[in-house]
Amino acid sequence: MTHVRFHLCSPSWPVRADETRGNGRFPQCCSVPQMRKTINYYLQCRVLLRLMGGPDKACVHRFLVSSAAGQYAFNWNFYPANSTMLVNILIICLGFAGLIWGADKFVFGASAFARNVGIPPLVIGLTIVAFGTSAPEIFSSAASALAGEPELAIGNAIGSNIFNLGIALGVALVIKPITPPKSLARKELPALILVSVICGILMFNGYIGPIDALLLIAVMTFFVWKLFRSHRSGEVEAIEEEEIPDNVSTGKALGFLLLGLALLIISAEYLVDASIEIAAILGVTSGIIGLTLVALGTSLPELAATVTCALRGHHELAVGNIIGSNILNILVVLPFPGLLAAGHFDSSLLTRDYVAMMVLTALLVALCYPAIRARRQLGRLSGLAFIMLYLAWFGIMYYQIH
Repeated sequence: MTHVRFHLCSPSWPVRADETRGNGRFPQCCSVPQMRKTINYYLQCRVLLRLMGGPDKACVHRFLVSSAAGQYAFNWNFYPANSTMLVNILIICLGFAGLIWGADKFVFGASAFARNVGIPPLVIGLTIVAFGTSAPEIFSSAASALAGEPELAIGNAIGSNIFNLGIALGVALVIKPITPPKSLARKELPALILVSVICGILMFNGYIGPIDALLLIAVMTFFVWKLFRSHRSGEVEAIEEEEIPDNVSTGKALGFLLLGLALLIISAEYLVDASIEIAAILGVTSGIIGLTLVALGTSLPELAATVTCALRGHHELAVGNIIGSNILNILVVLPFPGLLAAGHFDSSLLTRDYVAMMVLTALLVALCYPAIRARRQLGRLSGLAFIMLYLAWFGIMYYQIH
């Protein structure tokens, strides 16, 4: 093993004074165990040691290892705090762009390829196209689970649902009122309530494991089967068929499919790595980053789609897009930590964040059913209510962290 020396930037660390030299200030909220957890992650990934500034020093990514005391420290001499944070934020922004663009190309290529090999448009629309908008959440959560960060994946799923209802739907309603269609009362809203309750029951013991994941997958399979049975009308099939590309060669479709898949995988990997680093720098759990930063970025397609549908008068699609995305986030995104990184999670994900998701869901139900019966719109006041609840949840989370 390579023996290296290190420089610390805070005298509060449990080391000798002559080993401490800092030209920056270490975040007071960070602790040694958190840094060890992050260090171990990079060591497990076998990050190469790179000599920096002399034969007695070596850099392990953004951290140094002490051969004498066996402790870890931020290498502020080579990676100042501000520049490290900015670099990681830039990586996250590029990761979001790669996820969104990759999901679009993946859906385009997969849909065209499936059509060319003779798969019915209805099947394509209810599978590939339907899952396409949740591809950023799916791939980022899979990468989080593989990296041993189940809280990041759980926070992404719950945080995306909170963002979809509080911001995406709230902003759309403020921009233009929406008339909820009757079909919401019969199908989508009951399904959302059922899935949300199942999610709470599975999270109640503070543990997500393989059995929980398999149960969610079974519910997802049942819903897909019900969709195939109920979406046989020509009108629905025509709507789905409009979203499937035509006149695309099989080779070109396969190229777009592979390009989109590669972008999704690579972008998700870099996004998760940068998110873990930011969590370590700020001294917060990865779940907080998943609830806020990652959830916001992966939910941008839903925000854009909902606002666009509202402006164009496609009221059914505007509300249905949010409900469908929230159902998929629970049934498709949550199984990844259960299958790939089973374990206990921070109780605040249940007592604070899941409760916030259920409050927003209850508000949606309470507003939609009377509006459907009275055939009236959900107006700007309803949108402001969603936004205010989101801001209240965010404020509570910020207060608890600090």
